Amino acid sequence: MDLDRRNNMTLLKTALVTGAGARDGIGVAIARTLAKRGLSVAIAGASARIHDRAEELRAEGFQITSHVANLTKADEVARLRAEVGSVDVLVNNAGMGSVAAPALQRSFLSLTEADWDVGIDVTLKTAFLVTKAFLGDMTERGIGRIVNIASVTGPLVSNEGEAAYSAAKAGMVGMTHALALEVGRFGVTVNAVAPGWVDTGASTEEERIAARHTPLGRAGRPDEIAAAATFLASEEASYVNGSVLVVDGGNILQESKVQIG
Repeated sequence: MDLDRRNNMTLLKTALVTGAGARDGIGVAIARTLAKRGLSVAIAGASARIHDRAEELRAEGFQITSHVANLTKADEVARLRAEVGSVDVLVNNAGMGSVAAPALQRSFLSLTEADWDVGIDVTLKTAFLVTKAFLGDMTERGIGRIVNIASVTGPLVSNEGEAAYSAAKAGMVGMTHALALEVGRFGVTVNAVAPGWVDTGASTEEERIAARHTPLGRAGRPDEIAAAATFLASEEASYVNGSVLVVDGGNILQESKVQIG
């Protein structure tokens, strides 16, 4: 690829953010932050509430489209691709850990095959299918940003009863690394954000208590995760590839994530 094609970083104009249905969630915060930077943003979710988020964002003056799709199904992802068209930025945020799709909290021996499949599919399979659908256009144009919203849980730490969630999030980081090696030569960067405790509508009281024991003494906010994701999706991050940006207030520096209320 020629140098001009590699330096063609002023064309980041369109984005797709998955898992943006929750009013106070990370996905809609990322969509808002990208839109503030002037991007036209498509948001996708599993239910019709995604249209409510789009209306709210359009009321703020942003250019937003909304799309309902089951991102664990290849045919629905193909339909989403046809509706949205090509994008310059893809943020894979869909996954467990929301009110609509809470993370499984079960001991390993009590997990069924169906539990495991759901845990992997909702997070890791969706990222695979959506990335596969939109990546080809990025490599063809010689520009693109893929940002995977992983977690510190799985790749860096874990909690009892979260085997499926941990495996899925660790898998997202592994996919980030492998894909970064494959597509960097085409001008496409692939990175991940690994949030720690984040205060959303899906947060449990146990999580809110644990967050008070982080070095910063609080949980993160969705807009703080959005700021990290938007940086990785920006022109300024053109030489950042295959990285995992931890946004957890320094909590993984502590010996244990198990906290006393």
